[in-house]
Amino acid sequence: MHRRVFFALLRRRWALLAVLLGTVLLLLPTPAGLTLQGYRILIIVIVAVILWVTEAIPLPAVAFLIAAAQVLFVDKAPNDVVQSFFGDAVFFIMGALMLAVALVRQRVDRRIAFALTRISGPKTKWIAFTILAISGVMASFIADHTVAALMLPVALALVQASGEDEAGKQRLAKLLLFCVAYGCAAGGVGTPSGGARNIIMVGYWEQLFDTQVGYATWMKFAYPIVLIQIPAAFAIVWFGLRPKREELTAAVTALREDVAEEGHMGVRQWAAVGIFVATLVTWIAAGRTLGLGVIAVLGASCYLIFGLVEWSDYNSGVNWGVVLVYAAAISLGGAMKETGAAEWVAVTTLEQLAAIGIKGGIALLAVFSLVTLLFTNIMSDGATVAVVAPILLEMAGRAGLHPVVAGLVVAISSAFAYLTVFGTPPSMIVYGSGHLRTTDFVRLGWRMAIMSIVVLLLTAKLYWPHLAVPQAGM
Repeated sequence: MHRRVFFALLRRRWALLAVLLGTVLLLLPTPAGLTLQGYRILIIVIVAVILWVTEAIPLPAVAFLIAAAQVLFVDKAPNDVVQSFFGDAVFFIMGALMLAVALVRQRVDRRIAFALTRISGPKTKWIAFTILAISGVMASFIADHTVAALMLPVALALVQASGEDEAGKQRLAKLLLFCVAYGCAAGGVGTPSGGARNIIMVGYWEQLFDTQVGYATWMKFAYPIVLIQIPAAFAIVWFGLRPKREELTAAVTALREDVAEEGHMGVRQWAAVGIFVATLVTWIAAGRTLGLGVIAVLGASCYLIFGLVEWSDYNSGVNWGVVLVYAAAISLGGAMKETGAAEWVAVTTLEQLAAIGIKGGIALLAVFSLVTLLFTNIMSDGATVAVVAPILLEMAGRAGLHPVVAGLVVAISSAFAYLTVFGTPPSMIVYGSGHLRTTDFVRLGWRMAIMSIVVLLLTAKLYWPHLAVPQAGM
């Protein structure tokens, strides 16, 4: 009996540590300049991150606890908390996972996967690189969540057709899914249309500094980073998750046989492709007005209306726990902004760094990148830019840094949400497949974070000074 209790406590040691830490922090006085509600939200964030990263308890349970904690400790109204859990971004994640299920149901994923292998050949290395590179290039021009929703079933189709045992499939799945997620992260910084975070920064430049940064100008500054990060990210993923099998000949053969057996695409498959393309076009054309989430669930509903999927397919194929975790992360991010906790952390950090002599130049840009990286791993990337950009841009102006240079560092760094699953939609989408654990993100993520920061700062130091920076009124 005592032994069972001991081992039960041992399994939950991180949960006990998180609760103990949270209790101690609650008993300490509120830091100067921070509201009581803001302090308590920071405590909830710290405890939640520990529980999420260690998976000490099931992740959906952490999401429920976040909702309860906001009511119990931050005095938020229950209805307000519930509403903060179900914004458009949450609908988007839910809809994107449904779209992936629908493509799999109609076996469109296998046809796309076979077409991809005809480009890469059967070698596992080149299949993985092709997935990462295509994801990166597409995410430069199409929102990264769209690319992830399309590439997820393609990667899983290759895994299922690989002929590996369960352990081999699991490792191969991790490799290909991280290629999708990191390809989207690497490419999404290349153009203004690569993500909402970029558009938010363009808006800040116009509103706060009367400076317009065009599409081509953004690409001139940022796209070299994309071209460097794609092979660098692949090297990190490949050597971190290199599978035993050097070739996926069995997968290529199985896909070819499946495609040949099915013959030409039927009406139902063309209808499935048509609904996805229509959803994609609507995301691009009307995403800002209709909302990405509304469009996503509308597309998912069309599959039901036309009988291409059954609700049971969605019910069994969508990881609803992932949707709940993402909702909780967004709720926490909004609470940090509302209570002033996010601003307090950013300002306090920068003041402390200024006190030790970091006041400008590449050192301050490095601080901007690190602060943004910290926030983007506990909030969504778009929310991070919305919260920290005005503060950091003001600091940049006082330090004599050009707002466009500082803003690019912040916007690009907001894509470095490698350490947690909820920083960017692509990470949540691939995590929703059920093949990844939160600890997988940490194991690869710290290497990706170091690589990305080094590439960004070297580019800012060696390349950007040779470019003409847009001026106010231009």
